[in-house]
Amino acid sequence: MTTLHFHKYQATGNDFIMVDNRDGNYQFTKDQISHLCDRKFGIGSDGLVLIQPHPDYDFEMVFYNPDGSQSLCGNGSRCAVNFAKMLGMIPNTFTTFMAFDGPHEAEILTNGSVRLKMSDVQNVMVLPDGMFVDTGSPHLMKYVSRISNYPVFEEGKVLRNKGPQQDAGVNVNFVEIADNNTIEVRTYERGVENETLSCGTGVTAAAISASHKGLQSPVRVNTRGGRLNVAYEKHDHNHYTDIFLTGPAIPVFNGKIEIHV
Repeated sequence: MTTLHFHKYQATGNDFIMVDNRDGNYQFTKDQISHLCDRKFGIGSDGLVLIQPHPDYDFEMVFYNPDGSQSLCGNGSRCAVNFAKMLGMIPNTFTTFMAFDGPHEAEILTNGSVRLKMSDVQNVMVLPDGMFVDTGSPHLMKYVSRISNYPVFEEGKVLRNKGPQQDAGVNVNFVEIADNNTIEVRTYERGVENETLSCGTGVTAAAISASHKGLQSPVRVNTRGGRLNVAYEKHDHNHYTDIFLTGPAIPVFNGKIEIHV
């Protein structure tokens, strides 16, 4: 048995276990990750984030979904930036770091929110019943009405393995267009296998897809966990650059837990 000292962060209700792995002492099995993320028997979270050194960047963020799979996590990345700042790995308010899909830039704003630069998108796919966009994680968008009452869990579970990337599965975002260049988004996340209060890569994908519906950058996005902002440069229907996801990333608590090895 070993003792893990962890920190808990949340970004618009998307919550993460943050681990300081600068010494490289921690490696987790899938079973251990699932246990730590379990809301009944572990700490409880939408994912596990390890912060460790990188030779070319301020730090490296290693993200695991609760099932042990890996992908980019936009909200987790913003939490990682504030956590790395707390650890003293970021010298000022601007940082560069390595993530699952490659290097990223981010800026810590004066109110503590984090403005994260996402990877360019060149893969918007219009489907008969929605859109598909890969923003470091694959996302399927379905436009709906009365989103507050929509059966996100039930339909997300069905659509998870339909459309592009059937074998690996996709995240499923249900999107409703509101007033004032705003969209409402609810997301069923693969790896979590449930609806989360927010999903950064999903919000980004939804905002990009909304440009096909006439919305302009920046797009305001309301999730069940709070508000995010997505800005981008649109070059054509399939090419987007300078994509920025902005929102809060807040420490919740820290503690220790025993891990069975």
